[in-house]
Amino acid sequence: MQQFGDATRGWFSSTFEAPTRVQNEGWDSIARGDNSLLIAPTGSGKTLAAFLWAIDRLTRLDPDADLGVRVLYVSPLKALVYDIERNLRAPLAGIQRAAEASSTRLHVPSIDIRTGDTPQRDRRRQIKTPGEILVTTPESLFLILGSQARETLRTVEWVIVDEVHAMAPTKRGAHLALSLERLSALADRDPQRIGLSATARPASEVARFLGGGRPVEVVDTHVPPELDLRLIVPVDDMTRPVTPGEVGQGNAADSVPQGSPNVGGGVRARSGDGYRESGSESHDNGREVDDRESLPDDHGSALLAAEEEAATRQYGIWPAIYPELLDLIRQHRTTILFVNSRGLCERLAHQLNELSGEELVRAHHGSLAHGQRKQIEEALKAGELRAIVATSSLELGIDMGTVDLVILVESPGSVARGLQRVGRSGHGVGETSIGRVFPKHRGDLLEAAVVGRRMKEGAIEALTVPQNPLDVLAQHVVAMSAVQTWSTPDLLALVRRAANFGDLPESAFQSVLDMLSGLYPSTEFADLRPRIRWDREKDLIEGRRGARMLAAVNAGTIPDRGLYGVYMGHDGPRVGELDEEMVHESVAGQNFTLGASTWRIQEITRDRVIVEPAPGEPGRLPFWHGDGPGRPLELGKAVGAFVREMERLEQDEALGRLTDDYDLDTKAAGNLWQYLKEQTEATGCLPTDRDIVIERFRDELGDWRICILTPFGARVHAPWALALRAAASASVGYDVQTVWSDDGIVLTVADGDEPPGADLLLPDPAEVEERILEELARSPVFASQFRENAARALLLPRRRPGARTPLFAQRLRAQKLMAIAMQYPSFPVVMETYRACLKDVFDVPALK
Repeated sequence: MQQFGDATRGWFSSTFEAPTRVQNEGWDSIARGDNSLLIAPTGSGKTLAAFLWAIDRLTRLDPDADLGVRVLYVSPLKALVYDIERNLRAPLAGIQRAAEASSTRLHVPSIDIRTGDTPQRDRRRQIKTPGEILVTTPESLFLILGSQARETLRTVEWVIVDEVHAMAPTKRGAHLALSLERLSALADRDPQRIGLSATARPASEVARFLGGGRPVEVVDTHVPPELDLRLIVPVDDMTRPVTPGEVGQGNAADSVPQGSPNVGGGVRARSGDGYRESGSESHDNGREVDDRESLPDDHGSALLAAEEEAATRQYGIWPAIYPELLDLIRQHRTTILFVNSRGLCERLAHQLNELSGEELVRAHHGSLAHGQRKQIEEALKAGELRAIVATSSLELGIDMGTVDLVILVESPGSVARGLQRVGRSGHGVGETSIGRVFPKHRGDLLEAAVVGRRMKEGAIEALTVPQNPLDVLAQHVVAMSAVQTWSTPDLLALVRRAANFGDLPESAFQSVLDMLSGLYPSTEFADLRPRIRWDREKDLIEGRRGARMLAAVNAGTIPDRGLYGVYMGHDGPRVGELDEEMVHESVAGQNFTLGASTWRIQEITRDRVIVEPAPGEPGRLPFWHGDGPGRPLELGKAVGAFVREMERLEQDEALGRLTDDYDLDTKAAGNLWQYLKEQTEATGCLPTDRDIVIERFRDELGDWRICILTPFGARVHAPWALALRAAASASVGYDVQTVWSDDGIVLTVADGDEPPGADLLLPDPAEVEERILEELARSPVFASQFRENAARALLLPRRRPGARTPLFAQRLRAQKLMAIAMQYPSFPVVMETYRACLKDVFDVPALK
């Protein structure tokens, strides 16, 4: 603290006992002028570590000076933006009071917010009199760089990037990386970059992303978290239906009404004398990372969904879980329950309120408007709500007050996600985070046991930075050329300074310029309009008329999923958003729930659903389509190693290990042991990190089912299924249906045909990528990625801000363009779609 001014030291010492480790070490690094990556547990004060140095330096300047923007804070979510703005006011006010007490006059920095919700009058004011601290999002930074407000960024000295680990492995991160390089080229001097992360691994990769070609000092103060974590299963046998009479002994609710909806479950397939379970409710994550690559539905997903629904009705254990959840909620002042999908979030909140007879909980997810989420968070902090059901720790504001307990209903799907969620309780230095995990079925229990153990070890999954996403590059080239003329060497040099494009081939760069300037490989592309002018003699690039507006209307990388905005009245506030398919199934006068509140539809327009409140009335539960990322390979290998370890143990020793080392209660340990035992009895071995199990059996219709069981996750199984489908179909003479999940692949072969042998199911590693490429272009995965990439590259843009294009219309336009573009493999969007499928969506190297 000796490096700080008297007023800053006075405020800090009166507010905190002492600096934390990340603050001490971070200030040393920042004071040296180093680009710095601060890694520390949640609640350790790393955000204040980043801001306080800059605030202190600003307060020492001329009190009457007009400084311009000096500190730029970039957050991946609006919730964090508003929290930061609010929490900055406390130190600023405290430092000012400390200065007044000593009769010292200082400069008090002003704060501006720039997001999509910022009123136009505030944006105009920010151009004329910008605040010294600008708090914004990646997309808004991109828009500022393409507008008149860009001049206010010339004075930036410090750039703080929060939640950098959430940005680095995504195209949204690549988009931000180019914006940061554009900022560096614009500013009077290269701003010092400060990244903040609680779960960055490997730190060197995250630092490379943050710095681009610049050195970054890593200040890693992360330690294994202090966790009180237990896995709870309230029944002795998770495969047997739970009846109302079996619950309520010692629970908060004495019974569960007959017919209570079961909202989870897994796929069960008969195998010999045992049962196998796999799959779970699809993850849509409530925009947890906003642009996380996902696995779009395969044509077999409808079959999988139908089987899951049937299994849910027959084998659900929810009647036993609800009373346990109510008990825990009532035993604590504030509780957050996390689930992996928005649909389950709404259903669980609805059911808990129904059983409790009061509004005990509210739903909180990315399809609620920010204002609605804020109201829910404030109600929880004020004690008006006992709990919320949420889909994402990042969607929650920073300042949530004291959270006593976090409950995970189903496995979080990754160690990093689990730590972020459970870290919401005990959100302070040295505090223990308390978490309870309720798996939905035995396959979920297996993953949750491994995730829980690795959470206590702090073994988060490693991330990788996407390389050369050409659709992101195309969008930035249009935006950059719209505000100034560039020489192609200068433009390429700037792009290559970003970590995502450090090895960008000049040929790929020129192909993007060809596409944007209208040099198409065929007249069939006549419907596409050029976006830039490329004077090849002078080697100069400039934007065409309308390029700036086009880039502004289509800014960012988050794909348009065809969602309808929900508004309270024609001119009222935004409530949230609904899936297009659900809207098409709805009519005026119907009620639905959103955020555990009931709304009545007044009117459905071309792009909006107009509603009014309908408190106390029953409503239809909403749904949203979409899958989240598959199980990380690193976690899949850990699951396999765990199963291999259990396979060698006798029952008593295994049960002891599960309760002592993996935090399972007695019933959970018994269920998991029985799950592994039944699989062993059916096939003689278990799928592990070293063994692949292939089963075949006849289903209820007499058709052959072939199950390839591995723990390696959907990013491995999806391309494997693509490679298998062509070979298996050629073998039997018709299309073979394939379904994949995190736990394996299922092939269906009609009755009477001999199923394929093992040699067909395990393709040669040297041939597997070629076989995937042959099938990929015909897959729904490719079509979905092509549509999103073409939209990012401004080939299929929105025409007006805020206007939605129906999803079916987007697909038709993309299908038409893809049919033409696929004839030219070097067309940038085709190249990018192959790259994204093979490296971001699928994990083909791991499969090989």
